[in-house]
Amino acid sequence: MSLAKYLNLQKQIQNYKEDEEALKAVMFEELCGVNPHDLQKIDTHTVEQMTSDLNSFMSQTEHPLHPIVEIEGKEYGLVPDLSQIEYGAYLDITKYDTIQIDENWSKIMNILYRPVTSKRGVTYDVEGYTATEEGHEKWLSVGMDIHLGVYFFLWNLQQDLVTDTLNSMRKEKNLPTHIKSTLDESGEAISQLLNSQRITLWDLMKS
Repeated sequence: MSLAKYLNLQKQIQNYKEDEEALKAVMFEELCGVNPHDLQKIDTHTVEQMTSDLNSFMSQTEHPLHPIVEIEGKEYGLVPDLSQIEYGAYLDITKYDTIQIDENWSKIMNILYRPVTSKRGVTYDVEGYTATEEGHEKWLSVGMDIHLGVYFFLWNLQQDLVTDTLNSMRKEKNLPTHIKSTLDESGEAISQLLNSQRITLWDLMKS
């Protein structure tokens, strides 16, 4: 499934999220190629099994990261060292309220992935950041396996950074007890916030 098709599916799910049967019909048609008319002809046990398998598939959060992606014969590489990403690129990414796969995702991908300029074994270099959205539409045709790999990589990285920061602050010997207590409460709140940002197709499927 391409990003364009996924975004269209998201819109349909929002439209039908209050109607369980309509939502199921949309999911089967878009993801399994079974239209509503044919779905009515399938026995109940098979539909239930297909629904279970689909839910299990859509709940997966382990997707490999693809550092280099080829689009129409041209290679694009993920910025090799995100800790050294250009300040302009950082500002353009953080201008979005949340990092999730929505209508802005192709623009984020266009910032993170640049044309590969050289390769040496498993290492590579990419073009510098040009601060332009030009060409972001190309990511709409790329499969969701690529997008999900990047999304969960960023999400896990964000969680790790928050956790490491809180743990490091808790270890400070000179911090008053009430400050450490506040950190514990803040850590739980931040974790909940990160989870709330993952409002994607998977969350809707489980509702």
